[in-house]
Amino acid sequence: MEGYILDWANMLFRWVHVITAIAWIGSSFYFVWLDNSLTRPDDPDLQEKGVGGELWAVHGGGFYNPQKYLSAPKTLPENLHWFYWESYSTWMTGFGLLVVLYLFNASTFLVDKNVMDMSAGAAIGFALSYLAVGWVVYDCICRVFGKSDRTVGILVAIYVALAAYVACHVFSGRAAFLLTGAMIATIMSANVLVWIIPGQRKVVAALRAGDPVDPVHGKNAKQRSVHNTYFTLPVLFAMLSNHYSMTYSYKYNWAVLVLIMLAGVLIRQFFILKHKGKINVAWPAAGVAVLAVVAVMIAPQPRETVANKDGAASQVSFTKVQEVINSRCVQCHAAAPKMMPTAAKGIKLDTADEIKAHAQLIYQQAVQQKAMPLGNVTQITDDERALLGQWFEAGAKTTN
Repeated sequence: MEGYILDWANMLFRWVHVITAIAWIGSSFYFVWLDNSLTRPDDPDLQEKGVGGELWAVHGGGFYNPQKYLSAPKTLPENLHWFYWESYSTWMTGFGLLVVLYLFNASTFLVDKNVMDMSAGAAIGFALSYLAVGWVVYDCICRVFGKSDRTVGILVAIYVALAAYVACHVFSGRAAFLLTGAMIATIMSANVLVWIIPGQRKVVAALRAGDPVDPVHGKNAKQRSVHNTYFTLPVLFAMLSNHYSMTYSYKYNWAVLVLIMLAGVLIRQFFILKHKGKINVAWPAAGVAVLAVVAVMIAPQPRETVANKDGAASQVSFTKVQEVINSRCVQCHAAAPKMMPTAAKGIKLDTADEIKAHAQLIYQQAVQQKAMPLGNVTQITDDERALLGQWFEAGAKTTN
C-alpha cells in the first residue's frame, strides 16, 4: 500500500509541477517579450501620465493595450497583481516530487557506488546541502560583484559548471543532472522570494506613503529577473534529462550537462535579442553547434561482434542470459519487484517472452549506454553486459 500511495503522490506532484512550471515560465517569457516590445506612446495624454512604453495586441477576440510607466502612475491603484505564486508553487511541487521519487528511494536513485559509496542518509544530506549551498554561493556572487553584470554572469557560469562537476562525482548521473537543475530552480525561486517581490513591495510602500523611491530595489529585481530568464532553458533540460540516459551515463557526463545548458543559454539569447528587434542567427547557430558536438561526443561506439569460425555471430545460451536478468534486473523489473513498489517504467522481465520483447531496450540501456541497472545497484559486471550484447547481436533468441 505504501508503494501505491507513493505512486499517487508522484503522479499528482508531477502533474501540478508541470502545470505551475508552465504558468511561471510562460509569464516570465511573456514579460521579457513585453518589456522588449514596448514603443514610446505618441499620445500626449499618455506621456503626461508618465507612460514610457505601450503595446497594442489582439488575442482571443479582443484588443489589449498594456502600458509601462517610467516610474509609477500618479495614483497607485489598490488592485495590483503580483506574480509570485507561480514561482513558489513550481518550487514546492518540484521539491515534493524530489522527496517522493528521489529521497524516499535514495539508495536506488541518488547513490551509484561506482561513483561514491555512501549511505542513503548521507546521500539525502548531500542533496539537500547541494540545493542550499547553490543559493548561498550565487547570492554572495551577486551581492559582492552585482555592479558588473558581466562579472556576475561569468562567475555564476563558472560556479554552475563546478557544481555540475561535483554533483556528477557524488551522485548517480541521473540524480546529478536533476539535482543541478533543482539547484538552479531553487536559485530562481529564491530570487523571487528574497529579492524581486520584497523589492517591489518596498517600492509600492514608498509610493503609497509619498516617500522617494530608492532605485536600487528596481535595479536588483531587474538583475535577478534577467538571470532567471537565462536559467530557464538549462533548468528545463536538466529536469527532462532523466528520460535520456545517453546524456547522464556518458563517462564525462558533467561536461555533457554543462554544454547542453550552455546551448540553452545561447538559444535563449537569440530570442531575447529578437524581442528587441535584433536578429542575430549566430546565437542559435552556436547553440546548435554545441548540441551537435555533444551528439557526436556521446554517440555509442560500435561493438565488435564475437564471431565463430564460420564468421557468424556466436550463439549465447539463453539460460545464461536469463541468469543475468534474474540476478541483476528483476529486482526492479518484475510483477512483484523487491526494490520498488511496482515494476519500473512498467517493464517486466520475469519470463522468456518478456525478455525477448524488451531485447532492444535491454541492449540499449544495459549494454550500449550502461545506464541500467540504475546506479548499478545490483552490481552487474562488464562481462555480463558483454554477454547480453552478444545475445542480442546473435538475434536475441530465447531457445538454447
